Amino acid sequence: MPVPRRFDRRPPERDLTRTNERIRVPEVRLVGEDGKQIGVVKTSEALAYAQERDLDLVEVAPDARPPVCRVLDYSKYKYEQAQKQKAARKHQQQITIREIKFRPKIAQNDYDTKKGHVKRFLLGRDRVKVTIMFRGREVTHPERGTALLDKLAGELSDIAVVEQTPLQDGRNMTMMLAPSKAVLAGEKDGKAPTEAEAEAEPQAEAGAPAPKGDAEGQQNGKSDAPAPASSDAAA
Repeated sequence: MPVPRRFDRRPPERDLTRTNERIRVPEVRLVGEDGKQIGVVKTSEALAYAQERDLDLVEVAPDARPPVCRVLDYSKYKYEQAQKQKAARKHQQQITIREIKFRPKIAQNDYDTKKGHVKRFLLGRDRVKVTIMFRGREVTHPERGTALLDKLAGELSDIAVVEQTPLQDGRNMTMMLAPSKAVLAGEKDGKAPTEAEAEAEPQAEAGAPAPKGDAEGQQNGKSDAPAPASSDAAA
């Protein structure tokens, strides 16, 4: 069953910029379409000046005395401003904080799996909050959590920097990792071959098939060397 869409009850955003007849002040400081100052004129004269050029009279500095108005194509101006804001948002770098939880007595397989998750997050340019959760009497041995976090930070030192050293808060111990400069610069993209792939390459070279002629000769018991002369031919 499709989920019904929620009705957006927020009122639409209003454009608060005053233009043309919405400018109610008696006089304005007018700036022409070429950016040159024209001076303080009556609002009606400024509006007529803009209409003669098929442009809009736009209030650009409402707090000035008198307000500053400019003659321009307001629709084109709004479009250019929207494009600039879109480009600015595109170049902004958003960093997400991820969290991975460990236990002090974590098994090696689980440790390797979670370390892989931390590595994937860092290569994705996210910050990672690593938490050690203590239970029962484990909290009396915080050095185990510190050793585990130091081990993780050391193994990921090529792609991570420690933003916050291990800090214990109650039954939890946390450490914050951030992507290294190499990751942020794009030098580390996470596409390097895995250990299994690296070990498989020399094995494949060692087990490469022999040339076709040699294989057939070995199979049939034949070789390219000439056969020795028989005793009858010698006689």
